[in-house]
Amino acid sequence: MSDLHVRQLRYFVTVAEELHFGRAARRLDMAQPPLSRAIRDLERQLGVPLLERTTRQVRLTPAGEVLLRDARTVLDAIAAAVRRTRHAGRPDPGLRLALKADYDGGLLPRILAAYRQEAAALPVELVLGGKDEQLPALRGGLADVALLPIPCDTRGLDVEPLLTEPRLVALAATDPLAARPGLRLADLAGRTLPDGKPADGEGLPLPGTGGGDPRRKPAVDAQPPLAAARPRIMDLAQIFSLIELGSIIWFPPASVARRHPRPGIVYRTVNDLPPLTLAFAWPQESRSPAVAALVRTAVAVAEAARPADPVTPAADGGAA
Repeated sequence: MSDLHVRQLRYFVTVAEELHFGRAARRLDMAQPPLSRAIRDLERQLGVPLLERTTRQVRLTPAGEVLLRDARTVLDAIAAAVRRTRHAGRPDPGLRLALKADYDGGLLPRILAAYRQEAAALPVELVLGGKDEQLPALRGGLADVALLPIPCDTRGLDVEPLLTEPRLVALAATDPLAARPGLRLADLAGRTLPDGKPADGEGLPLPGTGGGDPRRKPAVDAQPPLAAARPRIMDLAQIFSLIELGSIIWFPPASVARRHPRPGIVYRTVNDLPPLTLAFAWPQESRSPAVAALVRTAVAVAEAARPADPVTPAADGGAA
């Protein structure tokens, strides 16, 4: 059997996603008959049917489901390899660092200043993204190293923890819970986080893994969030505005609370809220001296900064 080609996999994945040859052909900017022939040739080459075709619908066979999963992985890996290769071949080499804005424990300026003194240092390009976008950027070849919260799926990556800091809850100053000096996650039942998840489930195992009590009732003084459509939140300004309106609450790390006091928001401790651990992650196959120097420098700066000044909620709604 001859080797499969990238083009064949791309054709198949598009048809499998659309489950319609006409729509798939339009996505691929080609005519439908050659696409149909290409899929039949692929099935003949593999010796198994990948699609069930009727006059009404197209469905994946079990073999087709397996190929769809693995073909996506292959195509993603090829795309990442192309990005990394092009980046490595640029005449002006640099190091791409993926992170979420402000999620650096307040250390990034010191880390970058110290890193510039390293012999292996390269110019650093910050790849800023929203929550959970750092791993895809790293695996997709859009970044060389990432600063992200752990635990997370770090298969195929090397990881170096940098710092651990407590998280607080950010509430509207008018929220009844703002009058309490300290809270527990159960007190936040009925409240919603920026990503739409229930606040009282933060830090608990996913459903079906033994975490959480389905009988948990909302706190007596809990306010339901405002009924409003929530677009995907990408920056702090949007988050803070919705907190002040009472639409959501948020669990920022202590360093973010310290840097962003606002009169309409109070920060309170949550006794059973897990802390945030930030770590550097990079591909295991990486042999970049620039990445190694950045990680080494960051760890040294974080060590020198310990113990960090604790952040305590202030009575006027800011962070002390």
